[in-house]
Amino acid sequence: MVSFSQAKDMFRMQREAKKVKKELRKIQVEAEAQGVTVVVNAEQEVLSISIKPEVPREKIPELLKDALNRALKKAQVVAAEKMQGVMGEMGMPTEEGMRGLGQ
Repeated sequence: MVSFSQAKDMFRMQREAKKVKKELRKIQVEAEAQGVTVVVNAEQEVLSISIKPEVPREKIPELLKDALNRALKKAQVVAAEKMQGVMGEMGMPTEEGMRGLGQ
C-alpha cells in the first residue's frame, strides 16, 4: 500500500516532469551538414529543415540524415541533463551520483 507521503512525492515528481517537458519544447538545437541545417527541440521534434540551393540534389538524403542524427543526439543530451537536475532535486540517484558510489 502506498503511503500518503509516497503518493505526494509521486505527484510532485509528475508535476516536475511535466514542467521539464514544457521547458524541453522551448529549447532548440541545431546541426548542420554541408549546407543542410536541421533544428529540433529538446523533445526531439523536428522544427525546421533548410537546404542551401548549392547543395547537390543527390547528396541531400545523406546530408539530411547526418544533420538529423547529430541534432537528435544533441537534443538527447540536453534532455538528459535537464532530467538529472530534476531527479537530483527530488533526492533520487542520478548517473553522476551513481558514479560516486563506484557504479
